[in-house]
Amino acid sequence: MSLAAGRTYLAIPGPSVMPDRVLAAMHRAAPNIYSKELEQQVIATISDLKQLAGTEGEAAIYIANGHGTWEACLTNTLSRGDRVLTLPTGLFAGAWGNIATKLGADVESIDFGSSSPINPEAVAERLRRDKSHEIKAVLAVHVDTASSIRNDIPALSAAIRETGHPALFMVDCVASLGCETFRMDEWGVDVMLTGSQKGLMTPPGLGILFFNERARKAGRDANMRTAYWDWEPRIRPDEFYFRFCGTAPTHHLFGLSAAMDMLLREEGLDRALARHAALARAVWAAVGAWGANGPMRLNIADEACRSHAVTTVSLGVKRAPELRRWTESEAGVTLGIGLGMATPEDPKSETCFRMAHMGHVNAHMVLGMLAVVESGLKALGIPHGPGGVNAAAAVCSESSRD
Repeated sequence: MSLAAGRTYLAIPGPSVMPDRVLAAMHRAAPNIYSKELEQQVIATISDLKQLAGTEGEAAIYIANGHGTWEACLTNTLSRGDRVLTLPTGLFAGAWGNIATKLGADVESIDFGSSSPINPEAVAERLRRDKSHEIKAVLAVHVDTASSIRNDIPALSAAIRETGHPALFMVDCVASLGCETFRMDEWGVDVMLTGSQKGLMTPPGLGILFFNERARKAGRDANMRTAYWDWEPRIRPDEFYFRFCGTAPTHHLFGLSAAMDMLLREEGLDRALARHAALARAVWAAVGAWGANGPMRLNIADEACRSHAVTTVSLGVKRAPELRRWTESEAGVTLGIGLGMATPEDPKSETCFRMAHMGHVNAHMVLGMLAVVESGLKALGIPHGPGGVNAAAAVCSESSRD
C-alpha cells in the first residue's frame, strides 16, 4: 500500500511550488500584445523587481532560464579574450564560467569547494596581483543551489572595492531573490541576475537581469554582444515589442505580476524573508536531531553560511536515491537530488539529497516534508537520531512568538 495518493509536494529547489493564484492568472486567453495595458503592467512589474533587488538601476527581462541570463550578463559587458574570475562554492559559478569560456573569455577560477563559502581576502589578494587589470569581471553566486552555501556578498564586494580594482562584480541570485535579503546598490554589485522559477513563484521561463550605469558603460564596445541578448532595446524600447526582441512572454508576465502582488503588497518583503529564515531554521533543527547519533549532517556547518531557500544534507551512507524513491512513491514528496556533490568516495552523489524551502511554502508544508523524511529514514533503516520533527516544530513554535 502507498500513502502517496492526494496532492503531491515538489520539494526540489526549483521549479518551486507555484501558488494557485499565479497559475490562475496565467489561465486566460492571449492578450493584445500591442495594448498599452500590457505595457503598463510590465513597467509596474519591473518596478517591483527592482524593489526586490534593491536597485535603482536598469532591469531587462528575457525569455530564458538562468543559463540564458548568464549569457546575457557576459555578452553585454565583455569582449572575446577578456579575463574573467569565477568563484565556485558548489556547481553553479563554475558552470557560469564554462559559458564564458565558450563565448571566448579567458576564464580563471578560485574554487572554494562545496562546503565552504568564498573567502573575500583570497579574492582581494588575487585582484591586487592583477596590476594591469586584465580581469574584467568577477562572477559569484549568492546561493549555490547544489551545495546550499550562502555567500557573504557585502563582504566580498567590499574586499573587491578596497583593492581599487575596476573589475565588474556580477552575482547570480537565481536561488536567493525573494528568499534572502539582497541590496544590489548598497552592496556595490554591478550586475545581478535571477529567474522566475524559485523565490519568484512563477513557472520557469523568465530570466531577469539588473545592471548599473558602470556595467552599462563598461560594455558599450563589448564584441560578444548579439542582437537577442543586447539589453539596450529592452530597457529603452521605442515600441513595446522590442522590450522582448519579439513577442512578449505574456502568460509568464501575468503570473509574475500576481506573484509580486502576493510577495510585496500582501505578505510584505520583510515578513517573507523572516518566514524563509524561520522555516530554514526548522529544517536545520530536524537534520541536527537526526544527525546527533549517526552519520547524517548538514552540508554547511556554519549557520551564517547556510541558505534560507534550500538545504543540502549528507546521509553519511549511499542511500539518498533510495530515500528519495521512498518519499515520492510512498508519501508523495519529491526531494532534490544530490546535484554536483560528487566526491571520489561518492562519484554519483548518492549520500546527498536536498530539501527546498523557497517561495510559496509555509510551516505545515515544511513540517509535513520533514515528517515524511523521518518516516522514510525509519522505514528504510537508515541511521539517524530521534526527534527531528519535534525539533523543527519547536522552532516554528518559537518563531510564531517573535
